[in-house]
Amino acid sequence: MFADRAEKWEILPGFRTSPTDRTPIYNIPGPTSGWMSSAPTAHLEYVNEVNQRDGIRGGAKKLARLAKAWKYFNQVPVSSFYLEMRAAQYMDVQTSFRHLVHLCGYLEWLDKIQLADMNDPKGQASRFSACSSTATRTSTLSKLRTAATRARKTADAEYAGDTSTAFDFLGLLFNGRFPKH
Repeated sequence: MFADRAEKWEILPGFRTSPTDRTPIYNIPGPTSGWMSSAPTAHLEYVNEVNQRDGIRGGAKKLARLAKAWKYFNQVPVSSFYLEMRAAQYMDVQTSFRHLVHLCGYLEWLDKIQLADMNDPKGQASRFSACSSTATRTSTLSKLRTAATRARKTADAEYAGDTSTAFDFLGLLFNGRFPKH
């Protein structure tokens, strides 16, 4: 792992398993043991397709960025890739994008499905998990439950016109890193 104060990078070995004339598919180390297949080009294509749909233009990536900010600011041990792919899947059935409304709905949905493993939406690679172990999953679910509750209180305050309370809950949701009003 390479890190500085602002960013952390992990480098994984990957071995291409698909023919060169097809979508690149790689074997990469699995979260616990063994290897799993990954299709980064196909995954990016999926996110971009959803992100460009009329009505939600940009919404899938914006939602993924909000989810990743929540993850980093609260030190949640969940896969960023999982959050991004689930954000695209969530937005794929929406007809519009509103930051607070959809962040709330997304976090509540993740809690409802209990961070279930996800099939590759492009059918190119392995099923993938949100977390690397039972312990990190338990921690993530606990933090997710709290986040979903705070997001709901934020959305309810916003709907009621109580901007001050909405900002207070956003501050809690993003561990004090959300700008004050």
